[in-house]
Amino acid sequence: LRAVVHLTPDNVEIANVTGYLILTQDEESCPVKMTGKIYGLSEGLHGFHVHEKGDIRQGCLSAGPHFNPTKVTHGGQRSPVRHVGDLGNILANAHGEASVDITDSLISLAGPHNILGRAIVVHAGEDDLGLGMSPDSLTTGNSGGRVACGTISAS
Repeated sequence: LRAVVHLTPDNVEIANVTGYLILTQDEESCPVKMTGKIYGLSEGLHGFHVHEKGDIRQGCLSAGPHFNPTKVTHGGQRSPVRHVGDLGNILANAHGEASVDITDSLISLAGPHNILGRAIVVHAGEDDLGLGMSPDSLTTGNSGGRVACGTISAS
């Protein structure tokens, strides 16, 4: 199974963030491997999530909340309790580039946790992984606005 994501900026006047991701999964019971590059970020950590909806024609806000079919609280990728779509943070270097290399067993390209047709969203700030004191910590990780997004498409 294979999918691609072309990330486009939410608002090019605020941040011109672009990128591409390739997702592969040998079979439904195997983890998903996600690799790619993202450009135009501010240096540092950025929340990185699968959001519920893939229709982003009205911008990244239309992607809805994090993909959370199990109806639990937000966490980090390695947290015992997390949204299916919680993939933690990506790290951008001083040139605004982030290399993505994630392996995850909760997301899937088939079955009940299928992320095909949903969206990847890159956030302006660091995801606190559900450990912060903000009221948003347990829903969004308090990771700020959405700077780029793209629909996860089978390839």
